[in-house]
Amino acid sequence: MLKPAPTLGFLLNDVARLLRKRFEQNARHIGLTRAQWQTIAYLAYCEGIHQKALAELLEITPISLMRVLDNLAERGLVERRPHETDRRVTLLYTTEAARALLDDGRKIGEATRAEALETISEADRGLLYEMLSTMKINLVDACRVQAQED
Repeated sequence: MLKPAPTLGFLLNDVARLLRKRFEQNARHIGLTRAQWQTIAYLAYCEGIHQKALAELLEITPISLMRVLDNLAERGLVERRPHETDRRVTLLYTTEAARALLDDGRKIGEATRAEALETISEADRGLLYEMLSTMKINLVDACRVQAQED
């Protein structure tokens, strides 16, 4: 019996999953989980964000994020500060130690992407990025239209 060819969605999901897995293998010596890396990376671009907004960016629940943040705070990688005017809100910041780790993470990410793209020509890499970017734009637009109709 012939196996059907994988669909685009399954193939993209598998590639993304394997990129994450390989990144974790390459970064194991640093001792951070993928969720911790992702949290630090997003937080570095959104310094001073509150937990609910960061959870939305990461597409996880605020409770799940709280566990990650607690661990990162214990390790001295994330700092919680009170909001200036709203006592109910805590703002999140990366520490100098986290920013130093991000430099390592970027290098590990570059090495991981190089492994994934190793046998793909520069021309084909450009085409791949162009096609994926177009797909992303198409889907963002479709989601916007749907959201406006809802």
